[in-house]
Parts: sequence; structure tokens; C-alpha cells
Amino acid sequence: MDLDENLPRRAGDPLEALTRQDLDPLSLAELDARVAVLEAEIARTQAQKARSLSHRASADQLFRR
Repeated sequence: MDLDENLPRRAGDPLEALTRQDLDPLSLAELDARVAVLEAEIARTQAQKARSLSHRASADQLFRR
């Protein structure tokens, strides 16, 4: 369990706004475009996570005692 899970999100959190958006008025083309943008954002986020993990592992190895 993530400890931050229990904390309130910051005001204006874009993820919360994204998940609360009503999808009913969107056309199929708009939904497809939204999915494509979200998939691209997922890939970008996963790439950043991989870079962060690699950086952390390098730092840990450098400062290992």
C-alpha cells in the first residue's frame, strides 16, 4: 500500500480531472483520439520510470559500501 494513497490530491490535479471527465458526449473518433493520446502518455511515463530506475541503480552502485 502506498502511503500517499491516503493523502488528498493537490488541487487542480490533472489526473483527477481526467478521470472525472464525462465521456458520453464524445464521438467514436474523439474516443479513439483520446485513447491514442493516453497510450502515448503511458509510453512516455513508462520510459521516464525506466530512466529513473536506471539512474537510481547507478547511484546505488556508485555509493554502495
